[in-house]
Amino acid sequence: MGLGLSLLGGCPSIVSRASWGARASRSNSYLPSQPVHWVFIHHGESSACHSQSQCAGIVRSYQNYHMDSHGWSDIGYSFLVGEDGNAYEGRGWDRIGAHTVGYNSKAVAICLIGSFDSVVPNAAALNTVKRLIQCGIDKGKISKDYVLRGHRDVNQTSCPGDALYKLIRTWPHY
Repeated sequence: MGLGLSLLGGCPSIVSRASWGARASRSNSYLPSQPVHWVFIHHGESSACHSQSQCAGIVRSYQNYHMDSHGWSDIGYSFLVGEDGNAYEGRGWDRIGAHTVGYNSKAVAICLIGSFDSVVPNAAALNTVKRLIQCGIDKGKISKDYVLRGHRDVNQTSCPGDALYKLIRTWPHY
């Protein structure tokens, strides 16, 4: 948990939309400029997952909820991270998300799969988040001087859960 981003090296395993069984997006809007200056951390308020098949099922349920209950065009997050150590492509690096009101068109949002009020995600998930941020920097998608925040920092919510929020406040760029 205390490792600096630069020590983790390389992009994490990113499970494509096709590989997790994503529905087609109803429409696409693209970020107006990159690199983005903001990275937001969320949690999904669900059970955790520890295998790719289990995580893919939860990601599909999030997408169904976002599209069917909220009427959104797609899953809201840029990426989702499971305790299997994989990142799951949501809207990805280039598309505007539906994750953080007021910041959707100028941020990347990473959702950790699970509920993190009283526990933090495992080391595999936390390292994947850090590697994903560094990957975004390396690809020119996230600014080197990005600002890291939890969803609750800018919207009325308890997201990303008390335990995870306390942890990310110790990370670089918070």
